[in-house]
Amino acid sequence: MPALLSLPLTFLKFWYVDALLGLTHFFASLNHAFFQLFSLPLLIRTFFKPLKNEYRQGLVGFSIGMGIVVKTSLILVDLFLFLLLLSFEIMFMFAFLSWPFATALVLFV
Repeated sequence: MPALLSLPLTFLKFWYVDALLGLTHFFASLNHAFFQLFSLPLLIRTFFKPLKNEYRQGLVGFSIGMGIVVKTSLILVDLFLFLLLLSFEIMFMFAFLSWPFATALVLFV
């Protein structure tokens, strides 16, 4: 009988500690995979390098300028997609945290 009485506390510990940590680790892994897939750190690291490593006489300035233009547009698109991903993660986390309360509200009200 005592194990039955501690069941709600066990569930709350699982839901708000164990599952929340697992979900946070999953989202961190998802964000890392997103950065690797869309190569955002690489674009930022090579922002002022010439596009396609073009170092011929007279083309270096143009290649650097064109690389900045192309990389700026790619970085902006990557940041927009990353903000969409973060907003989805925040909404999912809010829904996950409020699920037990919403279930109790639906059942008992």
